Amino acid sequence: MRAFVDPDLCIGCTQCAGLCPEVYTMEGSLAVARPDEIPGEDVPQAVEAAEACPVSAIRVEN
Repeated sequence: MRAFVDPDLCIGCTQCAGLCPEVYTMEGSLAVARPDEIPGEDVPQAVEAAEACPVSAIRVEN
């Protein structure tokens, strides 16, 4: 699975990076997702962080 953050929607609230820093980090005022495959043990947290995004800027998909 991979995570994607839409930079046009991201408001930089840091919610995702706080919930799953293994997958999401902040670059300046925007969140970014790791570019590679999400390790299996981090998938549940990555999905939780995506669902917690207040503007639905994150998607996690196969």
